[in-house]
Amino acid sequence: MNALLPAKPANFSRVTMTELMIPSYANFGGKIHGGILLSLMDKVAYAAASKHSGAYCVTVSVDTVDFLQPVEVGELVSLKASVNHVGTSSMVIGIKVISENVKTGVVKHTNTCYFTMVAKGEDDKPTAVPPLLLETRTDVRRFVEAIKRKTYKKEYGDLLRNIKQTWDQEAISSLLAAQRCELAPELRK
Repeated sequence: MNALLPAKPANFSRVTMTELMIPSYANFGGKIHGGILLSLMDKVAYAAASKHSGAYCVTVSVDTVDFLQPVEVGELVSLKASVNHVGTSSMVIGIKVISENVKTGVVKHTNTCYFTMVAKGEDDKPTAVPPLLLETRTDVRRFVEAIKRKTYKKEYGDLLRNIKQTWDQEAISSLLAAQRCELAPELRK
């Protein structure tokens, strides 16, 4: 732990951002474009990270962006961000996105995702961030989940690298047999 920086509670940097979804945000299907939502998620992640760190922050990773339900034009979208985990200069920001139809009152959970942000110093190099003070069981759960996601992400990356490095024709053919694809003749060797 960095003894020079006092710990800050997760509650200190919690941010909620709400925006009306306008027609120019719609995709060809008439729903709100996923890129618009990703941009809003990046903004709210920056707000939470910079509030916690007191520094300029950059996005280095986005994990688990699942679009659970469509967002419609005219709905209010609220993005709730919280610092869930901190490293030396990095922070994992948990984001929950909900949309509300103001006419009907129907509220939908549309996304949950995790952004990893890094704080930058005046020299544009990573700079230390305050430790996170865990005040509630939810804070502890989110911190531990972030540790587990980081571990699983590394293991997943290692597995993919191994697949790329080893070409076992029999195993690949077996895996592809039940899929909707065909191997070109020169790849069947």
